[in-house]
Amino acid sequence: MPTLSRRHFLAALPVAAALAETKPAKITAVETWEVRGHRDTMRGVDQQYQVNPLYIYDELRPAPYRDSASPTSSHAPVSALYLKIKTDAGVEGFYGPIDKEVAIVVDEQLRPFLMGKDALAQEKLWDQLYRSNRHARRGFYLMAISAVDNTLWDLRGRYFKTPVYRLLGGPTRATVEAYASCLGYSLEPDKAPVRAAQVKSEGFRYQKWFLAYGPGDGPEGLHKNVELVRLLREAVGEDTELMFDVYSGWDLSYALSWAKQVERYRPRWIEEATQAEKIDSFAQLRKGTSIPVASGEHIQGRWEVYDYLKEGALSVVQCDPEWCGGTTELQKICAVASLFDVPVIPHGHSLHAALHLIASQSPAVCPLAEYLILKMKSYYHFEKNPPVLTRAHFALPETPGYGIELDEAKVESREQIHWS
Repeated sequence: MPTLSRRHFLAALPVAAALAETKPAKITAVETWEVRGHRDTMRGVDQQYQVNPLYIYDELRPAPYRDSASPTSSHAPVSALYLKIKTDAGVEGFYGPIDKEVAIVVDEQLRPFLMGKDALAQEKLWDQLYRSNRHARRGFYLMAISAVDNTLWDLRGRYFKTPVYRLLGGPTRATVEAYASCLGYSLEPDKAPVRAAQVKSEGFRYQKWFLAYGPGDGPEGLHKNVELVRLLREAVGEDTELMFDVYSGWDLSYALSWAKQVERYRPRWIEEATQAEKIDSFAQLRKGTSIPVASGEHIQGRWEVYDYLKEGALSVVQCDPEWCGGTTELQKICAVASLFDVPVIPHGHSLHAALHLIASQSPAVCPLAEYLILKMKSYYHFEKNPPVLTRAHFALPETPGYGIELDEAKVESREQIHWS
């Protein structure tokens, strides 16, 4: 039987000692903080819309987008909400940004339930929160559980003085590779290919583009969606993977028609081809095309993921730890997906929880992270050490928890918010 070397034995002592001495850390406060400041913004460029389910209605469908020839800059107000959970052990968890709708549920419904509970009892707390409300299985309530769960993982990381990915079982790699999510970039035929080539030059091996047209735009819109795929493939060559997202704005017949015309350009996947509840449509699309079918940001919980996978409806699962039940639930979703040999590539609404979860899983289970290029330029405006890419890779942080710390130079004011 192999034995531990002296070096490994000594390295394991602090963690073992911490676990041996673990005592309950009772929750004493659950606080939502709003931080405010200003940031520079540019109007008139990089605001390309994506197709939307509502765009089947003529009066709700916008005119084709074009970047302005004369963009304007401004120093605009900006704010963000962060969740803080305190304990009688003197350790706190801190996570965000979180959405206002989520913060309201946390403050009004979850905060009273959490008071006095052991912040270190991760599985018990998640299960109790999930059982505490008949509507917990999806929507804002499950998103609120997600915010609490992610904050508690940060708290546990700080308590044990280690990054969250180590508590989850990692690391499984030295860096996490990201794909470029190009939401907002103009789809104008003379601009999108140039931008795609630039993104490739920055080290991204994978790019995702957001198609703008759907059934309401008729044959002309379908032609534009097909033509964009051709232009992007020609711009980046054969060694770059191209993915496409339509935000549930299509239906099955439209998706099949598009797929038939673009299969020759080898898309890596088509994402959210129709609304999330239409599992059979996803299954039929997967059978009807060689293009892999992806979805998941609007799939919440392991049970719904299982319903998709048992029907053979998905090639890629994209659940979001901010929405699907938090880090705790996304771990279980990964286990379910691995049974079907389907990878999990979390939706990139936010990065902290997703990166640590990915870093804790086998690369076969979680091969990539999503990086929304334009959104992430400002999403972590108030943070001192936001996730930063180097040639399309994130280095794994070594700070305890998620390591979120506010940059006081950017915080002009702060206020604890109450809705209850």
